[in-house]
Amino acid sequence: PVTAGSIVVPYGHVIGNEKWRGSEIAQRLQGKIRLIFEDGLGLVDFHLSNRTCILFISEADLVAGDEFKRRLVRFRNASSLRGIVIVERSQISDQYFLAVQKLVVLELGMVLLPVANQGEASQLITQLVSFYVREQSKDHNSNPFIRKQCSQLAEPSVFRTVQQIPGVGKTKALLLLQRFGSIHGLCNASVKELELVVGQTAAPQIYSF
Repeated sequence: PVTAGSIVVPYGHVIGNEKWRGSEIAQRLQGKIRLIFEDGLGLVDFHLSNRTCILFISEADLVAGDEFKRRLVRFRNASSLRGIVIVERSQISDQYFLAVQKLVVLELGMVLLPVANQGEASQLITQLVSFYVREQSKDHNSNPFIRKQCSQLAEPSVFRTVQQIPGVGKTKALLLLQRFGSIHGLCNASVKELELVVGQTAAPQIYSF
């Protein structure tokens, strides 16, 4: 799933493809940003917001052949998301870089950002996330109610409790707590209100529970 709206990213979080769990890039992101791993992100490596995602092309991808090119083209053709391509440009992969730059920027019209290694990639992702959080917070107009909701998320017991609801994982739990602020607020939510957060399939299950 790479269409806009197929992945909903909770405020101030990044959703990472499960394949990056345990990698250097993920380890460096942990502690700097709130990172959640999900299966089924398909072609996307990291979702930064509901509209923007990262496609990471590693040194190994560049050396291995043209598979990464097919992946980029498939993403461009199938997605309405804004894709940012981060390319690991090292001494080994430098010879491939100009061809990648031509494909990404001139042919596919996407943003390309070169990095020296996964550590630098994690710094770049952290900076991009900070930018999106600032942009989103402008929309909230420093609403004290929003801040109260976000502070609730710091309570692990509340977060774990919401995850016990059938069909609710980490992502939906965060979205529900951000929207309704507490277990009490969630219990008093109507099906229509729940649908706006988790969609038509999950809302009746949560309401019934």
